[in-house]
Amino acid sequence: MHPQDDRIRWIKSPKLGVAGRSYLPLFVQGLTTTLRHLLGRKLTVESPEERHEIPDPLIYRGVHRLNRDAQGRIKCVACFLCATACPAHCIDIVAAESPWPDREKYPQSFTIDELRCIFCGMCEEACPVDAIELTSLYDLSGKSREEMIFDKEKLLSVYDQTKDAEPMRSARA
Repeated sequence: MHPQDDRIRWIKSPKLGVAGRSYLPLFVQGLTTTLRHLLGRKLTVESPEERHEIPDPLIYRGVHRLNRDAQGRIKCVACFLCATACPAHCIDIVAAESPWPDREKYPQSFTIDELRCIFCGMCEEACPVDAIELTSLYDLSGKSREEMIFDKEKLLSVYDQTKDAEPMRSARA
C-alpha cells in the first residue's frame, strides 16, 4: 500500500497535558505501592518453626492420599483413570481381582512418584469414586528418591493422618 492511499486512515496522537508529560503521578503511584507493602500485613513465615497458614485447605493441592470406604477398605477400584489423566505420568497401578463382592478389581499396587508429580489435581478430578485426593500437607521432604515414591500403605497412612482435619470430598458435598 502507498502512504497516500485513501483507504488508510491516519490517527493523530492525543495532546498530553502537564500531568501526562510529568513523571510525578507515576512516582506517587509507585511510592504508594511501596508504602502499602511496608506498612501492610507481613507474609514472611519462619519455617519450619512456624507453620504457614493455608487460607482454604479444602482446595489446596498438597500431598496425595488414598481414601478408605466405610468398612476401612481402600476406595480405589483400579479403573486407571487417574493414571491416564496424569500429565506427568507419575501414577503406577497394578490391578488384581477383588476379594470383595461389591467390586471387580482393586489395586494390588498403587504408587505415586511425588518428585515427578506437578500437583495439578487431574488425578483427583478423574477419579469416579473419590479414592484419590490432594491434602493440605505441604511439608514434603525425603532424603532419597525412594522415600518420595509413595506406595499404597504410605498413601493410606496420609489418609489416617488427615481424615479428621480434612474430610473426604464426598463427605463435604
